[in-house]
Amino acid sequence: MQWRLRPAALALAGAFLALAGQLAGPLGAAPTAAQRQAAPADGPDPVDFAVVVDQSESLAPEDLAREVEAAALIAQGEISERSRATVIGFGSSEKPGQSPVREVCPRTVADAAGRQRLSDCVQQLTKRDSRVGPGTDFPSALRQAVTRLTEDGRTGTHKVVFLLTDGRLDVSGSPEYGSDPASRQANGAKRLTDELARARAASVQIWPLGFGEKIDRAALRAMAAGGYTGGCADRPETRPKMRVLKTSAGIDRALQETFAHARCAQFAPGDTGRPPADLTVTIPPIATDGSLTVAKHDPKVTVTYFDPLGRKVPVRDTFDGSSFELSGQDGPVEALRVTNPLPGRWRVHIEAPEGHRDREVGVSAIWQGKLRSAVTLDPASPRAGEKAVIEVRMQTRRGVVITDPGQLSGIEVRARLAGDGFAPVTVPLADDGKGADRKAGDVRYTGFVTVPAGANGDLELTTLMSAPGVTSDLRPLHARTTQGTPQVTAGLTVDRAAVHPGDTLRGTLDLTNNDTAPHTLRLALEDIAPGVELRVEPATVTAPPGKRKVDFTVTVGAGSSPVGELGGQVAVLDADDDGRTLDTAFLEVRVEAPPTWWEKWWGAVLGGVAVLLLLGAFLGVRIAARRRRRDLTGLRLVLSRDGRELDSRTIHAGQSAGGEYWFTVDDVGGAAPTLRRSRSGAAGAHRLRRTGGGELLLRAHRGRDTAVRAGDPVDLGDDCTLVVQGVRPAGRRTTASGPSRLLGLLTGLGRRGRPPGPRDPRGGWTRPGNGDRDRTGDRDRDRSSGGRDDREPGRTPPRTDEHPAGAGTWDPDF
Repeated sequence: MQWRLRPAALALAGAFLALAGQLAGPLGAAPTAAQRQAAPADGPDPVDFAVVVDQSESLAPEDLAREVEAAALIAQGEISERSRATVIGFGSSEKPGQSPVREVCPRTVADAAGRQRLSDCVQQLTKRDSRVGPGTDFPSALRQAVTRLTEDGRTGTHKVVFLLTDGRLDVSGSPEYGSDPASRQANGAKRLTDELARARAASVQIWPLGFGEKIDRAALRAMAAGGYTGGCADRPETRPKMRVLKTSAGIDRALQETFAHARCAQFAPGDTGRPPADLTVTIPPIATDGSLTVAKHDPKVTVTYFDPLGRKVPVRDTFDGSSFELSGQDGPVEALRVTNPLPGRWRVHIEAPEGHRDREVGVSAIWQGKLRSAVTLDPASPRAGEKAVIEVRMQTRRGVVITDPGQLSGIEVRARLAGDGFAPVTVPLADDGKGADRKAGDVRYTGFVTVPAGANGDLELTTLMSAPGVTSDLRPLHARTTQGTPQVTAGLTVDRAAVHPGDTLRGTLDLTNNDTAPHTLRLALEDIAPGVELRVEPATVTAPPGKRKVDFTVTVGAGSSPVGELGGQVAVLDADDDGRTLDTAFLEVRVEAPPTWWEKWWGAVLGGVAVLLLLGAFLGVRIAARRRRRDLTGLRLVLSRDGRELDSRTIHAGQSAGGEYWFTVDDVGGAAPTLRRSRSGAAGAHRLRRTGGGELLLRAHRGRDTAVRAGDPVDLGDDCTLVVQGVRPAGRRTTASGPSRLLGLLTGLGRRGRPPGPRDPRGGWTRPGNGDRDRTGDRDRDRSSGGRDDREPGRTPPRTDEHPAGAGTWDPDF
């Protein structure tokens, strides 16, 4: 009988495969020579694992389908190019021709070809085989798995069994366990205990994953505790524990967390959403190997990946120091495995055609940090019995120095000193600001070590660290003990600075040569980050007898990639003493990207913009002020004949566009002449205008421009004269405050003076709209007309605010 895999199961399998595959190297492009050389030392440690799948009748068909999905997910996942996987189905043996176990995938190296073989052979678990009985023979299944994981004697490799079952032992129908069902069950339980002890002795972990509705939780916990519990690191979360998977909704996350703990990796959940959408997940700076897993459930969903800088990354190539490999693109789960991922928030864009957008898609990340430890020993060549200071800082393969203590939360760091003439010594290191540690929280782990009295030659110092998702590369620092007083001592200091590629740092070397002959010293750079070009000058220094101070420089190559806090250190070695290290100093440098054009010139650009804005504002104010100076609003025109006022008219706002006012003198039916506003250029019209300098000019009909002064009559013909009132006098400035004063100051910039204005013949200064209401003609006209405007019958003329002469002043600029 064959069971079809449900979409949720396929998603589960894809997620687990992607999870396991995150620790592999790139396959899309041929590795460079440097990558091939670095892979054994820097790549993820291999793991040997077996996926053991319960195919007994105690599981419902849908639970069996979910088990098979999980098996496919785990088995297909590439953990390391050197990892090996085995897939085993099991039931029981109840009659001749039956076997309790069925090895569907023999031990297979999880390289590119091996992963494809695993993907194919695991599908055999989707159908029951009559050669496997219906019971649940845990002892036989575990014995087969432990045998396969230990048969070649490979040591130093983490060994894991993922047991997918409901946890219900059933060997009641298996004759090999006894003559009746009760004794068979009792003997089966005893033999299970023996097989768990065998797994524990062989350092094989067992991680039970419970499926089904009738799960025996106690049995699952017992199997997790019965195997090896040491874990891949001395952390509680890496110790085996059982996990029950009840619903499809939580399967993806549960499997990924389980695998992460078993593999000493970390799980980072991300966003979920329906396509089209942008989902994000964050990879921390401490990660050196990661996998972006997209549980899309529907192969029709397409995915595009963008790094934290917003750049689309390749799916099978190298790019900016990272290597990429996409798997599962045509399945319900796909994963982009990244070596040396750029830390930060990654974006995943998902699309799907119509009819394939109803399922939620989720993104998550699995990552592991394999850190390089940069170590200094002070003094660099200690004497036997001397107390020395060990200082360690961490950096990734990209050369990113870890400066945030939160990223190493819970880490334990130790140093192991080994060498000739003494047993190895292990000392704890701390970042607590106590003892040898200079500053708490600077992510520099420090401690004292006393070199054993028996030390008589080479020393080897190794850093050991333990943290969630973090492992150490275990590269040792080699040193040598000093016998007696050293001939040459040295002290290094290097500037702490932020630099761009191409910049130079300065350092100082203080030397003391107690020998009678000069020594040749060599300056060297060690633990330099990939992609960073550094050069130290001078490379060699001569140390004559006595004391000497030497300045040197460290230049960051123009082609260096920005990596943040720069890893590495400067060392000075005595070439005349077999290259003995005299001193080392960490580089405390941050390499930043060269400034962009905007970063270089933003100040000048903003300054220029500010100048243009000020100039524009100044010109705008000048233009506005000029318009106001030419404005005739408030002027009063008085029409007279033989010294008697006939009519008057005040110019109101909006009636002198462009500084011009047109009017006519109407003499109809023998009545007294009146003033009437006219259109520009109308027949018989007169024009009054003001120049930009403030001068008033009147052009009578068919005449020429004549200068007008306040109170001076101008002949308009027909024995009529015109007097203009309300003009600012010359030689006096008005006062203003607030915005008006500022406006006046701006409009006055660049202008030496102002043409004098006309004086009121009656004394005092006038302002527009302020006439003399005591003038008899005005009062007589007002009384005789009854407030009517003869020029517009039935309309009351607008009121003008007039004040006695000398009551105030008005500046046309404001």
